[in-house]
Amino acid sequence: MLNYIIWNANPDIISHPITVRWYGMMFAIGFLVGYEIVARMFKHEGAPERWLGVLLIWTVLGTIIGARAGHVLFYEWDYYGSHPAEILKIWNGGLASHGGAIGVILGVLCFSWFTTKRSPLWTFDRLVIPIALVGALIRIGNLMNSEIFGGPTSLPWGMWFVRSREWHALYEGVACHPTQIYEAVCYLALFGLLMWMYWKKNLEERPGLIFGVFLIGIFLPRFFIEFIKNNQVAFEDNMALNMGQLLSIPFVLAGLLLVIRAMKRPKLKLKFPNRYADEETTSGKNK
Repeated sequence: MLNYIIWNANPDIISHPITVRWYGMMFAIGFLVGYEIVARMFKHEGAPERWLGVLLIWTVLGTIIGARAGHVLFYEWDYYGSHPAEILKIWNGGLASHGGAIGVILGVLCFSWFTTKRSPLWTFDRLVIPIALVGALIRIGNLMNSEIFGGPTSLPWGMWFVRSREWHALYEGVACHPTQIYEAVCYLALFGLLMWMYWKKNLEERPGLIFGVFLIGIFLPRFFIEFIKNNQVAFEDNMALNMGQLLSIPFVLAGLLLVIRAMKRPKLKLKFPNRYADEETTSGKNK
């Protein structure tokens, strides 16, 4: 009996007449489901329906631009600095989750300043719930691409990533940690926790608490899983902590500060009319 799994998944769902990849499909499903979750929250709290489309645009732009910029700046600036035209070729791969997080944060700030006129924490506490789900789906997409896996393991769920050039070059014949699954499981658990906090405990009445728990729940597991992950670029080989871990530390600390701040401040008393409201009647409330 094999003590490893041979992973030979086809990254393409459809190859002809057009190519549809699992990674892109996971991204799309995440945004569609996330939109529905946020829509129910906005209706639950009486926010204007118009805000949904505006927030979706800021979130998509922030995620894609931020993730691409993060990869370029944090991981491969030496290459892209010399080949700037390659930066736009996003279809060739190269997205960084930390950059995506920064991009979403900037997008939410713009959404709050220009649209809601509310504290950005109001948006963060709601938006991060589906983002946890999106994070899990993206890692499943990475699994289908046979990418971002870990180092050797003798555990029975270790995998041979036979479609990966990296695996053949470094580990052929050796099972490796499916770190994509480890992260996906962590993010799905976090998604369940955040949904429970919002729908069962009304903890959105403590501004910043859900956002803080999200930051800790995303980036603390990421920090530890990086110890068994392969480094993404060569310069990380000589680092005590790799780039993913260094970038995770500020997010974890920010999450801790948000949780402490939220628990020290008085709990708000929000109303839940369970219907969309006119923008004029909600502007400036629940700050």
